[in-house]
Amino acid sequence: MSTHATTSSPEIRDTADAPSRYRRARGPRRPAWQTALFMVGIIGIIAIFFVPLYWLFSSAFKPQDAIYTWPLKWIPTELTLKNFAEAWSTAPFDRFYLNSIITTLVGTGLEILLAILCAYAFAFVDFRFKKIVFVLIIASMMLPGHVTLIVNYITVANLGWLNTYQGLILPGIASAFAMFLLLQHMRTIDVDIMKAAEIDGAGHLRRMFTIAVPLSMPMIITSTLIVMVGKWNEYVWPLIVTSTTNMRTLPIGLLFLRSQEGYSNWGAIMAGTVFVSLPMLVLFFLGQKRIIGGLAAGALK
Repeated sequence: MSTHATTSSPEIRDTADAPSRYRRARGPRRPAWQTALFMVGIIGIIAIFFVPLYWLFSSAFKPQDAIYTWPLKWIPTELTLKNFAEAWSTAPFDRFYLNSIITTLVGTGLEILLAILCAYAFAFVDFRFKKIVFVLIIASMMLPGHVTLIVNYITVANLGWLNTYQGLILPGIASAFAMFLLLQHMRTIDVDIMKAAEIDGAGHLRRMFTIAVPLSMPMIITSTLIVMVGKWNEYVWPLIVTSTTNMRTLPIGLLFLRSQEGYSNWGAIMAGTVFVSLPMLVLFFLGQKRIIGGLAAGALK
């Protein structure tokens, strides 16, 4: 009698039916051919991105004659560092690195600071024509960057900023993209916290740096990493605003290296490409969780 009562209790029945309810919630099982097709598609997409990167690094460590062998040798039988020494001695990569580090760090810092100020203003400050200004800033994201290229160049030339760090950095510190990301996150902050701080006598700057910025730190880190990668890889603007080797950045240094080596010494050119791409690859792999987590946090309220 007690056994029948135990097996027929609602708790036991609910536990027994849990796997079936879980299967119903997941929907019908995917056919095997769809799973196989899905995996083939994933492997193909990975190969599209990974194969050129693998070929770049493997060619940088290959001897010169091994790069031109046919059929292609995907796994190098001999490794050498000669290409890196030749690339470093042919082009002044030490100066290119210095210029890229200065323009990337200073430009990223100014751009994120300006994005924080704008995002806070749109989120917590009431002013006239707020919606119109916001629409204009967001509309600027729809325009290609080359639209303002000539205007910025004329302005920089008239100010005498050609071949200078301020000419490289200042025209690119306004980022509607970073501002929009931070704004979407700051809108999730409880307004009552801001009102309580205002009652305690905190001004806008204090509220921003003690409340809004700490609560938005995941999105700020994400925006910083994204902006930093863009600054590091920027090519067109440094190309037209600098004309001396001492002010060139790393992407322009690759063009200088190719002009020195021509199209015959691909080992040195591949090694120079590794010099340019390796810092950002390391930064991405170290910060990929921050990027994904920050974007996911910005998508959820």
